[in-house]
Amino acid sequence: MNRRNTPFSIEEATKESPTLAKLIDLSRESNAMLQSIHPLIPLNLRATIKAGPVDKDANGTTWCLIVEGNAAVAKLRQLLPKFQAHLLSKGKQVTEIRLKVRLIASKR
Repeated sequence: MNRRNTPFSIEEATKESPTLAKLIDLSRESNAMLQSIHPLIPLNLRATIKAGPVDKDANGTTWCLIVEGNAAVAKLRQLLPKFQAHLLSKGKQVTEIRLKVRLIASKR
């Protein structure tokens, strides 16, 4: 393994590491999917959602949304079929959308 002690850009790092390049591509894809469904998300919930990991395997593509708070998760769970249908109409072969709760630290 060849290590450098000088700083280098993300682009340079991805050229040297196929694994890093794949992670960056998956991150970009996840953010693009979130932007695609953004108009379908109720205004008051948009700030609570972050794009999560994309997992591609032989069974299809699973996408995860990271959501702040249980109430937001409950509402978004009702919208998942609409999100999935929209992504399919845009050519994204998402077979499953998962929701993960990101707990908000309480202020004491």
